[in-house]
Amino acid sequence: MDLVHRVFTVTGMGRRERARRAAAGARAHSSAGAVYDRRWARNVRDAARCAGALLTVLLLIDWGSGRFAMWRGLLWLALAVLLFVVLFPVRVSAGEDWLAAQWMLRKRRVRTDVLVSVRCLDGVSQRLVLRDAFGARVVIDPVVLVTNPDLWHRFEAGARKAAADGLLLCGQTALRHLSARMDRETALAVFKASGLD
Repeated sequence: MDLVHRVFTVTGMGRRERARRAAAGARAHSSAGAVYDRRWARNVRDAARCAGALLTVLLLIDWGSGRFAMWRGLLWLALAVLLFVVLFPVRVSAGEDWLAAQWMLRKRRVRTDVLVSVRCLDGVSQRLVLRDAFGARVVIDPVVLVTNPDLWHRFEAGARKAAADGLLLCGQTALRHLSARMDRETALAVFKASGLD
């Protein structure tokens, strides 16, 4: 009995729990073949630079005005740490049939081969919300997929499986828009590399 069939046909409470445990075991794939966001380390350095620059400016202003005190220095340090935490990027990784997002100490993972929903949220910054049949949810910035073709290919392969199995109930349009954006970015990269831009 395949995993998708177990998710939707299990009726008894005990059997449902066994199906969840089997899914959790399947979710714990080895990360040996995983691909990661290539820009994550640079984004962490940028967040640290911004926090350091803010701290430096605030300390210089205090020192220049002659109002520097230890308690004010600690307050500026706390403000800089808060800015670093706010700017700290989510680390996105993907493997065969899974995608994970880790922020600080919290890691969330979805099974892309059993996705039931892909939604694109607009706002100050665009977000992609992914939900699988087991209730797991991951929120990522779609730019991460656009700038990392390896991540995109792993994600798209799993999403295609979910769509082919009839599981992907919400999100076909969002996937098409994201796919078109990927095609545009790839074409622009090819043109730039060949000098035809």
